[in-house]
Amino acid sequence: MARALVWFKRDLRIQDHAPLAAAAACEDGFALVVIEPEWLASPECDPQHVAYLGACVDSLSAALAESGLPLLIRVGPMPEVLEALHRETGFTHLFSHEETGPLWSYARDRRVARWCRERGVAWEEHAQTGVVRGLRSRDGWARRWQARMNGALVHPTAPRGITGLRRGTFPSLRELGLPAARALAPAGEEAAWATLDDFLHRRGRCYRAELSSPLTAERACSRLSAHLAFGTLSMRQVHQATEARIRALQGSRDVAASQFAWHLRGFSGRLRWHCHFIQKLESEPEIERLNLARTADGLRESEFNRDYFDAWREGRTGYPMVDACMRQLIATGWLNFRMRAMLVSFAAYHLWLHWREPGLHLARQFLDFEPGIHWSQMQMQSGTTGINTLRIYSPSRQAFNHDPTGNYVRRWVPEYGTAHYPAPIVDERAALARAKDRMFALRRTIAAREEAEAIQQRHGSRRSGLAQSGKRRRQAPRPSSGQMELFE
Repeated sequence: MARALVWFKRDLRIQDHAPLAAAAACEDGFALVVIEPEWLASPECDPQHVAYLGACVDSLSAALAESGLPLLIRVGPMPEVLEALHRETGFTHLFSHEETGPLWSYARDRRVARWCRERGVAWEEHAQTGVVRGLRSRDGWARRWQARMNGALVHPTAPRGITGLRRGTFPSLRELGLPAARALAPAGEEAAWATLDDFLHRRGRCYRAELSSPLTAERACSRLSAHLAFGTLSMRQVHQATEARIRALQGSRDVAASQFAWHLRGFSGRLRWHCHFIQKLESEPEIERLNLARTADGLRESEFNRDYFDAWREGRTGYPMVDACMRQLIATGWLNFRMRAMLVSFAAYHLWLHWREPGLHLARQFLDFEPGIHWSQMQMQSGTTGINTLRIYSPSRQAFNHDPTGNYVRRWVPEYGTAHYPAPIVDERAALARAKDRMFALRRTIAAREEAEAIQQRHGSRRSGLAQSGKRRRQAPRPSSGQMELFE
């Protein structure tokens, strides 16, 4: 008898869920969520991630219960959890989505694959995004992405549920030995759809104009990033709902509706970059810890200034826009993309910090931490990809452009302008002059140029099919991927 186990990871929904649909071919089955000690101990994990997962699991469990499929919750390493359940149930098939995660999850999946082979369990993995496993060439990647996103949504029917299993409960943070989490945004599949609907019908009407300023971005941005990171919505669902809304607006022949459609087209263009960045980590897992351009090895590592790093991560650099952004992020777990870019740029160029430790700090702060996007963009903004135009953000210019009245800074840095606010920890002009000299000296070397050609071939975007969502920027006279700047 074929018995299914549906392993939910970062795909905590029931709609457009191919593994759940495939499991329906089995006579019966059950679902599983595992809280893995490796994840809890990883340097990217934060209590807010665990608490948000728990809220998503509560929503998922209730939805699966309506179909009669039990959701089991276990705490423990993999594949040991699978071994215990296999002895108890004798499941014959394991269904899951492919996952592009940190190195610990990659090693975990290899152990699970070996365990399945040894036990004779058929493990069937399904693609969840536009990321292509085993990709040999970027040529044609954009067409594959479009085909996947335009494919039919999956409306699964769950297999008959096994009765009599101990379901378990999601442990509290205290039970897991973790401190309390900051306040969280609404979680779960229902909340994800409500957020998407609100953006497509109301909040997104000025998206292009308001996404860059921290004063307006909280309302104008989609706020779907955490839902995509935890899989309470699929990228295909977001893509198709957005395209349907654009068509409806364009069909109304109303000027305001036409403008709304134009703003949503800007959002749609950015969706195409989501999987592009994750594809980099899928194809090159080591970029979470090693420079993509190995000619950049040694550029910053030996000069890491702990005092600068502590000031940056605590929001006390003496640059009010930087400090305000960091404090908002620490308090809320969210920050709009341009301000994220500024934080990383400031760490990389003004403070000359190697990207790994700042990246770990930000990973813990971002509720929407997505490893593939995070690490490839950390490197891109730090200038260690070898192929992207260097982007150096001026905090004062960002404040002038996006907080001209100072309301944002006053909200998050109330002591600014008093004796209690520190002086700038570095001189901006001198720091950037040194950074530019060193970066451009590296990129002029023959070794860096040759390596850039190889990196562009392996990881660079192919412009056809990946629509730019903003103005095309002048490129430096070196191989360029055409990618947008970090978190723009």
